[in-house]
Amino acid sequence: MTSQDATLGARTEDLGRALQIAGSRLDDTVFGTVASSVAGVRERLALGVDHTVVALAGGTGSGKSSTFNKISRLTFADVGVKRPTTAKVTACSWSDDASALLDWLGVERERRITRAGELDAADEASLAGLVLLDLPDHDSVAPGHREVVDKVLPLVDLLVWVVDPQKYADDALHTGYLRDTPGMQASTVVVLNQIDTVPVGQRENLVNDVKRLLRDDGLEDVPVVAASTKTDVGIAELRGLLEQTVARRSVAAGRAAGELDAAAALLLSQTPAEVPWHIDTVLEREIDALARAAGLESVAAQVGAAVRNGYGSPEFRPPDADAIALSRSRWLTGAGEALKPGWQRSLASGVASAQELAGAVTSALQGISLDTRGPTTQRLTRRLALGAVVVAVVLGLLTVLAALDLLPVGDTAATVLGVLAIAAAVTALVAFLTGMQVRRALAARRTQGVIASGRAALERVLRQTMGVPTQKLLDEHRAVRELAQSARDDGPSEPLRLAGSSTTGAAMPPASPGTVRLSDLGTVRA
Repeated sequence: MTSQDATLGARTEDLGRALQIAGSRLDDTVFGTVASSVAGVRERLALGVDHTVVALAGGTGSGKSSTFNKISRLTFADVGVKRPTTAKVTACSWSDDASALLDWLGVERERRITRAGELDAADEASLAGLVLLDLPDHDSVAPGHREVVDKVLPLVDLLVWVVDPQKYADDALHTGYLRDTPGMQASTVVVLNQIDTVPVGQRENLVNDVKRLLRDDGLEDVPVVAASTKTDVGIAELRGLLEQTVARRSVAAGRAAGELDAAAALLLSQTPAEVPWHIDTVLEREIDALARAAGLESVAAQVGAAVRNGYGSPEFRPPDADAIALSRSRWLTGAGEALKPGWQRSLASGVASAQELAGAVTSALQGISLDTRGPTTQRLTRRLALGAVVVAVVLGLLTVLAALDLLPVGDTAATVLGVLAIAAAVTALVAFLTGMQVRRALAARRTQGVIASGRAALERVLRQTMGVPTQKLLDEHRAVRELAQSARDDGPSEPLRLAGSSTTGAAMPPASPGTVRLSDLGTVRA
């Protein structure tokens, strides 16, 4: 496996994993496009990137077959009155081992020719490894022609669109093909054929108009070769571009890289940015909302009152359904604000429904202890207080009787009885106040305990029913984005260039046999 194979393979697998993670959260069109790109590149990599596949595509009468013959320097492809339209794929390969690739491309064996061997070794060495295809006319009314074109185009490494001066602005070409190939500048060439039929003074304007249409299609810096198969104008330039393609050897990888880059960009459009959401920032707010919906503080207050008063039976009632639904909606809005619709729908289906959330809240709160028992010292304190009251009453009566001389005791004893009665009364009061304070303190602790336990239970509910699935989805969203970014092309292929001096369409000398050097080529000026 070459380094290009390994790099492209890793990028393809990253994109495949991202697609698998994202799944139905993507728009159907995006999913289909990315899946098709992944499958196509995988299939292409299975054959390696040793061959450079160039396809001549165009409409009826554009001169593809004549161009094919001029490039191959053969008359293998039928032209003119013999066959007004191209019905099947024809191939010329500058390699002896392209059979498997041609089988994969669906080229019939009787429509193949090979330019490799001793007779061609000197003249054709600069195109070694090239596989040239003459595709059916994309605009033919014959059934199946466009299907063949659509099947083969995604598999080739360089597209040479052959157009003529009459139909170069054909909407079927631009909207049906060229505008569907963003990022393919490095692997697209346009041949403006039959330039000999255009007055010399109008040729430059015509070429400029073709380039304008290409820019409108999103294809910048695509070479436009003004050519004529009758006068051989532009044929040398075209062969020179093919030599560039073959020489750089990375065009197959470049096309695959461009396709992966476009697919990754499309996938990134479904995961446009990092989602600024953290569960801890929303938990507190939504715990408060659920606590209000369930009446947590009210029940806690009832527990405290029951502890203080010694009676009462507080209980949790079903939470307010509207408040639960509002809390869930607020959660989804906050977590899904930066997500695309497909991800938002997945988030909504992944978290608990309002009914499920209400049920989880009810179940969790039912496990909260609502202890209304008084303090453990309550009985002792009460008995002490009642005993002190009885003692105080008895001593008080005795003191009154002594004061009325109804009880024969001395003054000192009467005084002692009075002091003891007061002490008993104070003891009763202190015992009563102490018991009441203990009950209040216990009631406060129980109140806070119910609130704390309730909030902890609500937090667990929120984390499990809302937080965990939300975080899982956002982690997957981040993973898809990171994988798509890693699948982007960090070094796209340079566009093909027409080198040398410019020409506005004057007749050019025929291509000489042998190797055509780039330094000898002219340029069709934009």
